[in-house]
Amino acid sequence: MNKAELIDAIAAEAGLSKADAKRALDAFITSTTKALKKGDRVALVGFGSWSVAKRAARTGRNPQTGKEIKIAAKKVVKFKAGAELAGAIK
Repeated sequence: MNKAELIDAIAAEAGLSKADAKRALDAFITSTTKALKKGDRVALVGFGSWSVAKRAARTGRNPQTGKEIKIAAKKVVKFKAGAELAGAIK
């Protein structure tokens, strides 16, 4: 499902116009991004939670040449599914 399909689904499920659904989705994405940039955790009970984790610097290998390369440390976003979402997928 891409963003346009998600907007259509939200509009149909909530009885909103597509424009309102797009504004709501954009607001959610913006708010979540801002919170994660600050290092906060975003949790939707039953659905899941997003958090920021630090990935340490490490040594990797170039698959074409086999030569070792250094991979820099960075922050990554992690998502952990909630119990209801995990149960619905089973």
